[in-house]
Amino acid sequence: MRAHLGDQLVIDSTKSGTARRDGEIVGLHHTDGTPPYDVRWSDTDEVTLVFPGPDAHIHPLEHRGPPSQDEAEAPPVEGPSAGASHAGDLGRRVAVERRRQGLGREETARRARMSPDYLAYLEEHPADPSVAALIRLADALGTTTAALLGGGADLPPGQGHALVHPRLRDLGEEECRSLLSTHGVGRVAVSASDGRPAVVPVNYEVVDDTIAFRTAPDSLPAAAVGTEVAFEVDRVDDALGQGWSVLAVGFASVVTAPDAVRRLSERAHTTPWSGGEREMWVSIRPTSLTGRRITPADR
Repeated sequence: MRAHLGDQLVIDSTKSGTARRDGEIVGLHHTDGTPPYDVRWSDTDEVTLVFPGPDAHIHPLEHRGPPSQDEAEAPPVEGPSAGASHAGDLGRRVAVERRRQGLGREETARRARMSPDYLAYLEEHPADPSVAALIRLADALGTTTAALLGGGADLPPGQGHALVHPRLRDLGEEECRSLLSTHGVGRVAVSASDGRPAVVPVNYEVVDDTIAFRTAPDSLPAAAVGTEVAFEVDRVDDALGQGWSVLAVGFASVVTAPDAVRRLSERAHTTPWSGGEREMWVSIRPTSLTGRRITPADR
């Protein structure tokens, strides 16, 4: 007997008075798909370790989990029949969202009512879970299945519905600093060489209350050097219809001290997404910090 994640295990008991049972296979203990399996029973929603007997059989589903050896060595499917996301993208999105919310695998698996081993597999390998498992996982992470599948990757934030009773409030300077210090991607407003205004996204860090980003000397973000600039960071939660934004204004300068450059490089959380040689650090020391947050009116 061999199975894949998401397949259905059915037990047709021959014992008198014993009901037929079925459940979804949510965990494998052998890479070749042989027993035992972690099964979530449809009648109790509980997960148990099952060693199938002669009265058990597998109902394969279209959505399958770990590939066989032949499938693993086969070239990827291309064209209209291919899935919307590339291999492993789902797992990366799940892991990022889980860490963003400060959740461990055990807690996330408990909320999603799935085996922690299955969640680990989803995060670390190309996988295509059942629709039911995907819905439970999205609910556990407070997001949507479309977001986990990357359906909105090419859409700007703010596509969701506005709150029925929103509350817009100004943020204090300390809260602005706290939100800004989470690092990530922000936008710097500069004047281009032709005098036109431009807004450019950059990967940034915050060190000692100073905003810093890496760029190339001949790039558009480098135009910030020697001028007063605006730097904006925001977070929008489409699913909940809420979010925040922080605006920092300050003078931009090149970081030249070797110790300061080394410290920034060592503490950087990411490298510039745009790639290439971007070793010039630009720092912005905010002289003004303002922000706003949208939440439900009852919060």
